[in-house]
Amino acid sequence: MSEQKKSFFSVLQLNQQTMVVIGLVIASFFIGSTYTKIQYLEKNSAPAQAVAQAAVPQQGNQPAAQVPSGKIKDVSNDERIRGNKNAKVTIVEYSDFECPFCQRFHPVTQELMKTYGDKIRLVYRDYPLPFHANAQKEAEAGRCIAELGGSDAFWNYADKIFERTASNGTGFALTDLGPLAKEVGVNQQSFQQCLDTGKYAKAVKDEMADGNLAGVNGTPTTFIIDDKGKTQMLVGAQPVDAFKTVIDQILK
Repeated sequence: MSEQKKSFFSVLQLNQQTMVVIGLVIASFFIGSTYTKIQYLEKNSAPAQAVAQAAVPQQGNQPAAQVPSGKIKDVSNDERIRGNKNAKVTIVEYSDFECPFCQRFHPVTQELMKTYGDKIRLVYRDYPLPFHANAQKEAEAGRCIAELGGSDAFWNYADKIFERTASNGTGFALTDLGPLAKEVGVNQQSFQQCLDTGKYAKAVKDEMADGNLAGVNGTPTTFIIDDKGKTQMLVGAQPVDAFKTVIDQILK
């Protein structure tokens, strides 16, 4: 082989080696970048996921009712109450309209109302989790409906939201809140004005702060209070029997 050909193949071989090295460097960069992004996302999403799931008991390992870590705010008769306002047992639920576990738990509260009738009353309190994009406005909407249509309209609203939302943050479109208000018997124009002005934004946040003081850090969190003020707390989408155990003990 001539010296010219040998030189040509040497250069070609060198170029191929150089391209391989460059390719490995580029691949390493993208692999490293992807790994860093994954680590960052895992690190920053973990707390939110933990909060969302902290309120969900493991199947077959339901925790018993516990004493709250703080004092729950007293219930007033102008709150959103379902049932007999003078009932012996009060159930206060801190909830989020976009929480999948609240959606799962809502039929439990309905069953309890059917089972115990006038012996219990259910109080709804707002605790919209910050990573559920529509939850804050849906909470405000519930208060606007309660103002314009009373507790019955609010509970009709709550039932329908939990029936229709796909949950997890944006399961019920905010553009559908106006038509839903009309559906539950509230003037849609008055409702929209109330919602758009953010009239109840601070009230929702204040109620969350009250919940925090009582020991709420996830949804749903429920407090069962007897007529003497003794309070027990149940965390998560607990089954109906967990509540019946506590309620029956109070009523016996």
